Amino acid sequence: MDTITLNKTIVPRLQAERLSEVAHILRAVSHPIRLGILDLLEQTDELTVTEMYEALKVEQSLLSHHLSKLRDNRIVRARRSGTQVFYSLVEKHITRIIDCINHCDNL
Repeated sequence: MDTITLNKTIVPRLQAERLSEVAHILRAVSHPIRLGILDLLEQTDELTVTEMYEALKVEQSLLSHHLSKLRDNRIVRARRSGTQVFYSLVEKHITRIIDCINHCDNL
């Protein structure tokens, strides 16, 4: 069996790679605005930047910065139609993170 040491614990390589992927996703979404974006996109198929910044009450430039981070990490995708850019989730299951946190009794 192919294993690696992770924090002084020997784990199977596939499990360690999966944990690394999960950590990468958690870092990518670990900001209130990014979590807000995911929450909005879970509720609809796609939204424009304007619709999101109006809903989140943040500056458009700040929202664009966070959308860029999510796009770079392949969590959201962008589709251009004329002058509008529409954003959607690459995979809807990413929003289970929000659901788990919202339903945690210890927070």
